[in-house]
Amino acid sequence: MKVDQISIFLENKAGRLAEVTQVIADAGINIRALSLADTSDFGILRLIVTDFEKAKAALKDKGFTVGRTTVVAVKVEDTPGGLSSILSILSKSGINVEYMYAFVQQSGKDAILIFRFDRTDQGIEVLKANNIPIVPGETIYNI
Repeated sequence: MKVDQISIFLENKAGRLAEVTQVIADAGINIRALSLADTSDFGILRLIVTDFEKAKAALKDKGFTVGRTTVVAVKVEDTPGGLSSILSILSKSGINVEYMYAFVQQSGKDAILIFRFDRTDQGIEVLKANNIPIVPGETIYNI
């Protein structure tokens, strides 16, 4: 039920993002989802890739600082209110969303939301109890 996400700490300067994506490409790894957050000095690039361990090794070999974070992927209808209903359920259960990002496989169909919760296991239980489809990591890695 959980998804492995790689987090890469980057200096906020021209070319660093291109370097990361080139390392990933050269290793033959496909990026499935990403999020980039920045400050004036550095950024955190969060990726879900087809081969976490291979990506981690390739990036570390090139001197990047990387980490693993556990996130949860949730399927939601790509319609107005889809996200709001999930966030309302989580809020009522006291689950904090630390950050999230989304991607759509095909417009008008389902979207995939990637959540980082303060309490991952409890978040998963709340989602299950409310019949919200959770997408296993293996499915995300192979989309």
